[in-house]
Amino acid sequence: KTAGTSDEMVALMNEGGFDLVTASGDASLRLIAGKKVQEINTALIPSWGTVDERLQGAPWHTVDGRHYGTPYQWGPNVLMYNTEAFKGAAPTSWNVVFAEQTLPDGKSNKGRVQAFDGPIHIADAANYLMHHQPELGIKDPYELTEDQYKAALDLLRQQRAIVHRYWHDAFVQIDDFTNEGVVASGSWPFQVNLLQSKGAPIASTIPEEGATGWADTTMMHANAEHPNCAYAWMEHSLQPKVQGDVAAWFGSVPAVPAACTASELLGAEGCKTNGIEDFDKISFWRTPVAECGEGKTCVPYSRWSTDYVAVMGGR
Repeated sequence: KTAGTSDEMVALMNEGGFDLVTASGDASLRLIAGKKVQEINTALIPSWGTVDERLQGAPWHTVDGRHYGTPYQWGPNVLMYNTEAFKGAAPTSWNVVFAEQTLPDGKSNKGRVQAFDGPIHIADAANYLMHHQPELGIKDPYELTEDQYKAALDLLRQQRAIVHRYWHDAFVQIDDFTNEGVVASGSWPFQVNLLQSKGAPIASTIPEEGATGWADTTMMHANAEHPNCAYAWMEHSLQPKVQGDVAAWFGSVPAVPAACTASELLGAEGCKTNGIEDFDKISFWRTPVAECGEGKTCVPYSRWSTDYVAVMGGR
C-alpha cells in the first residue's frame, strides 16, 4: 500500500498486516523505537556487500550497530524553479522560498512558492539558519535546542505568508508548476525530470546552503508473517538492474553503485542527473529525538509534528 507521508506510513505499520515497508529517514527511527520493525540479519542478504558503504551503517536505520533495514534508494530535496521566472540563472540561495522578494522576472515571489507538507520541513529551515545565523550554533538540522527550534519555527511562520500551497503529492505539485503559476519550491528529482520530459521550462539546483534529502530503507515488520519472502524481496531489491530501473522511474539514486551502469532505462548519465555527486551536500532526513548526544537535550519529533501543523494553520 502507498502512504503519502511518513506519519501515514507509521500508522499503517502500527495497524499491522504488512511484512515490509520502505521508510524514509523521518520515519525509520520511529519505527525502530516503537518496536514495529525487527533487526535484520545481513548474512541472509547475499548482495548486502554491494550496497554503497556510506549507506550500510547509516544512522537512520542502524542503532547500536544493529541494522533494521536494507538501503533502497536516496535523493536530494532540490530547489526546483521555473527558468523563465529566474531568467535562466539558477537561484543561489533557498531564500527565494523563505523570504518575500522580487524575482528576476520583476514579480514578487509571494503566492508563487511552495513548502513541503511535513514536519521534517523544519529541518530545511534549520539548515538555512545554520548558514545564515551561525550565532544560533546549529550543527545538525535534526538536533535542535529550544532556542534553535524557536528560530526555525519563526522562519517558517515568515515563509507561510508567501506560500501558495504546502505540498506532499508530487503530481499535485507538477500541476501547480504547470497551471497555477508556482515558480520555486523544494522538490524531488522525480518532479523535475517529469516536467522536463514534457518540455516545461523547469530546472533544479542545490543552493549554497546545501539541502536536506531522503534515503529510503526497506524494513521488516516485527511480526512479519512471511520473513523468508521478505528476505527474498530485500535481496531482489538490491539487484543492479532493479535498482537502476527504480532510479530511472523515480528520479532517485540507487543504493547499489553498480546499478548506474546496469539499466537501459537509467542510461549512462542517469545517476549523475539524479544527484549521485551531491551526497556530501545533503543532510539526510532523520527522526529528531530528545537525547541527541553529548549530554544535550533536543526537541523531539512529537513536538515537530504538532508545531508544524500549527505553523501551517497560521499559529
